[in-house]
Amino acid sequence: MAKMIHSMIRVLEEARSVAFYETAFGLSVVQKLDFESFALIYMSNAETGFELELTLNKDRTEPYELGDGYGHLAVSVEDVETEHARLTEAGLAPRKIVEFAPAGQFIAKFFFIADPDGYEIEVIERGGRFL
Repeated sequence: MAKMIHSMIRVLEEARSVAFYETAFGLSVVQKLDFESFALIYMSNAETGFELELTLNKDRTEPYELGDGYGHLAVSVEDVETEHARLTEAGLAPRKIVEFAPAGQFIAKFFFIADPDGYEIEVIERGGRFL
């Protein structure tokens, strides 16, 4: 059976993106592979073996267009309210907390935040299928 190991996103500024993911989600650089025209920066934390790969194309000067095909990354946290307050205090502008309960059945409590390149990240409170 296949094992998910990483997801890749393209970033415009390495330091800005690394700082965002360190502050927002406690990720740290696990490895950086530096080549002449691009770099691959792998980030992770102790919660999971899954990694986020930041790809930096060194000659790129314009922001990437995310198009209409990208959805979002998702992370789970113990307490959505606490994380929302922490990210707000850090100046990272998380959107409002949503309690998703269609037809009165609770499914999830979450909010979204965008990284410096516009990638959406869903922050979901742990519980049910979102552990």
